[in-house]
Amino acid sequence: MNHPYTFDPLPEPVVAPGEFAFAAVGLDHGHIFGMADGLIGAGATAKWVFDSDPERAAAFAETFPGVRVASSEQQILDDPEVQLVATAAIASERAPIGLRAIAAGKHAFVDKAPLTTFEQLEAAREATARTGLKYAVYYGERLHTESSILAGQLIERGAIGRPLQVASFGPHRIGGGRPDWFYDPAQYGGILCDIGSHNFDQILYYTGATDGRIVSSTVANYAHPDTPGLQDFGDAHVVLDNGASGYVRVDWFTPEGLGVFGDGRTIILGTDGYIELRKYIDITTDNGGGQVLLVNQEGQYRFNANGMTGFPYFGQLIRDCLDGTETAMTQAHAFKAAELSLQAQAAAEVLEP
Repeated sequence: MNHPYTFDPLPEPVVAPGEFAFAAVGLDHGHIFGMADGLIGAGATAKWVFDSDPERAAAFAETFPGVRVASSEQQILDDPEVQLVATAAIASERAPIGLRAIAAGKHAFVDKAPLTTFEQLEAAREATARTGLKYAVYYGERLHTESSILAGQLIERGAIGRPLQVASFGPHRIGGGRPDWFYDPAQYGGILCDIGSHNFDQILYYTGATDGRIVSSTVANYAHPDTPGLQDFGDAHVVLDNGASGYVRVDWFTPEGLGVFGDGRTIILGTDGYIELRKYIDITTDNGGGQVLLVNQEGQYRFNANGMTGFPYFGQLIRDCLDGTETAMTQAHAFKAAELSLQAQAAAEVLEP
């Protein structure tokens, strides 16, 4: 389908080999592989890995040749060549690791949820304000999916006018073999804090808002009585400081018959049109994931975003660390998405099965 839009060129490496070194500490979530892959694709050098489980550390080093397995986290923090520490540890441990990295003079890059308590949020805000170092967050459902990036470019080009509302859905498959911390709300933070942080990031980003208030939120354990600490459903309604609004729904009810972990979708309503993202699968076609549907005053369009945008966030983050800029994501945005997640979680009404 013909369309009137031009898009940004594909990103290229932003540093020469050896110019920007990072290390991975804490590999409890598989997102660490996406985080590392994104940084390496942008030109960074993976130098070290450390995890309390030697087998996990060895697997990471095997995946990324040239990485050395450290004997301790401190060995990494003591290395002056390491400029950034990436972590996908247990969610409640991400902030302590990130704060130790900042205390050692290094930038932190943490998986979502980036923190699990208001006290951690305050500590991270204080540390970044005092040092000027980054506490960057891997909101991968936007930053590492080309459909999400393409949607952002369309909005920047005025394709739907002023964004008014974002409805973001994050279904997941619970699967088997989950670690114990996955079922402990003190460790994973609750479903709106954990999965929901992805969605609050998208709501803020697509609407251009900088703040918001939670109007309502709910959580439940509808169907997993054997693991009472698990919340298998959550939703929230947020009103934003620029008059837009957002809705989040997250759950662990992806059926086994679906070909991917979850049919993640985002719908963005604007004054002059709307966009729907079918990120991981489109069961109505054989096109696969990465589909962007646009309807506006000029027509109706479908974009297969795969291969169209790349993942510019990682190169922007590297340059921000080196140049003291905020082109990848402002620190205020990273923290606000986390804060809204915490507020929604704290205010949530618990629904009974």
